[in-house]
Amino acid sequence: MEHEKFSYVEALKWLANRYNVEVEETELSPEIKIQQQTADSLYILNGFAQQFFSDVLFNQEEGQDIGLSYLKERGFSEATIERFQLGYNPSAPDGFAQAAIKAMYNPELLQKSGLVVVRDGKTLDNYRGRIIFPIHSPTGKIAGFGARVIRNNDRAPKYINTPENEIYIKSKLLYGSYFARQAIDKANECLLVEGYTDVVALHQAGVENVVASGGTSLTPDQLRLIKKYTPNLTIIYDGDAAGIKAAQRGMDLAFEEGLQVKLVLIPGQEDPDSYVRKFGAGAFRELISTGKKDFILFQLETSLASASGDSNKKAQLVNQIAETISRINKAEDFTRQQDYIRRSSELLKIDENGLTTLVNKFIRERIGKFETKSPERGLATEADSTGKIFIDEELNELLNRDEQQERAIVRSLLEFGLKPWDSGKTVADYLLPEFEDEDMFDNKSLIRVLQLYKIWYEQKLEPTARNFLYHEDQELGALVVSIMDFPYEVSENWKRVYEGKIPTREELYAEEVGSTLTYLKLRKIQRLMDLNQKDLEKSKNQDEQLMFMQTHLHLKQMEKDLMVKSGTVIVKI
Repeated sequence: MEHEKFSYVEALKWLANRYNVEVEETELSPEIKIQQQTADSLYILNGFAQQFFSDVLFNQEEGQDIGLSYLKERGFSEATIERFQLGYNPSAPDGFAQAAIKAMYNPELLQKSGLVVVRDGKTLDNYRGRIIFPIHSPTGKIAGFGARVIRNNDRAPKYINTPENEIYIKSKLLYGSYFARQAIDKANECLLVEGYTDVVALHQAGVENVVASGGTSLTPDQLRLIKKYTPNLTIIYDGDAAGIKAAQRGMDLAFEEGLQVKLVLIPGQEDPDSYVRKFGAGAFRELISTGKKDFILFQLETSLASASGDSNKKAQLVNQIAETISRINKAEDFTRQQDYIRRSSELLKIDENGLTTLVNKFIRERIGKFETKSPERGLATEADSTGKIFIDEELNELLNRDEQQERAIVRSLLEFGLKPWDSGKTVADYLLPEFEDEDMFDNKSLIRVLQLYKIWYEQKLEPTARNFLYHEDQELGALVVSIMDFPYEVSENWKRVYEGKIPTREELYAEEVGSTLTYLKLRKIQRLMDLNQKDLEKSKNQDEQLMFMQTHLHLKQMEKDLMVKSGTVIVKI
């Protein structure tokens, strides 16, 4: 798993295949079995096609004269061509189609693969007269192809790609990732370029930690594949306006995934392929190391130049930068976000507090949209004295606002941490062990408050909110101020409606501490269950499905134990 960067199941299957060990699987549903059989057949067919195209390239006259000569003119050695399994499809209408049919491949499967098309009842090659770039899955199997035209033909698209099928899902693949995975891990950096030839040329030059997006916007699945190898992403594009625009697509998603994004623009009219051929690998590495720009600040500087003197454009830019910064709120630490706000406000020449307010506004709006779209929102209910179930709306609001729950439990610790709990323990003794798992908190800045609280508490100091306010770290003090700004209080109308004394939060602190911690845990479990369910629905592998189902049962038991303990019932509608 570590060496090949495979998942557990991928590693097992890879080893079993290499050493001829049969992997036994329990019975599958007919639908899943058909999908797996189709996927296996497509992989086999693609392997046959790759061998056909490579044979034409190296051993047939047309392939040598047109395809191989073109690749060598581009500077690719035969060793590089063989490594990436490049090939050539002859210009005859049905050269590959006839070979595949002769080899007894299913005509329907051939069409699904995109290798052939049927016109007027004839099965014809789809990639004729083109250089073939096999596109490998992360485990090295050929999932599809990219076919590049050689001859000048204005009517023909430059590239044709495999249509989406059971194994080729473009949004989940990055060209070259199979060959780059170990180099990316070693360098702790992934270089992202646009085209297939850029990847091949850089690999040949010894720059192997590079993949290509295929000229499309980055998708969440592609970004997660990169993050599997490294959190550091450097985008390399042409230095023209189109290159800059291409680099900007999908960047908000990259920040949401927690990637550290840098940008390098190739000077002049060069692309990575031509630059490394013209100036060499050493010059290219120097360009990468010295030419990296922080993506947000680069975007801000270039946009400011174009918005000079136009107040409307500047206002749009302020909103754009605030929204981008808001997307790294959960993935990056508090200090880095504040640094972006500080530096951006200086460049924009606007008030830093105002930009902070705008960033928080975008965060709240996105949380609200996420909750509205959530397909499975849990409703919390409780039973009254008659046993009738009613919906606790306030509890539901709390369950579906992670940020509020996290801040609420920290506020409880700050307000009531030194109060007695049970058996001679304080509230802090009860809560602090629960916070050892930092993954409980999406807002990582809150962990800093908890860590400092624990240090003061263990040193027998008074870790009250007041001490935080006077801490030398002003950002920490500002955070605590926002946490303690509790927007709710008992209405004066209660005094006119109800007789007697109304209990205060100070008197009900034990109930507040217990319920707040319970609701936070419940919501975290619900989120894990939702993610696990999505993974289960996407999975086509039986081993993975079994693992996801076992995980679901474990999470359900955790949820049940918490509900029994707290007397809360969660109902899905």
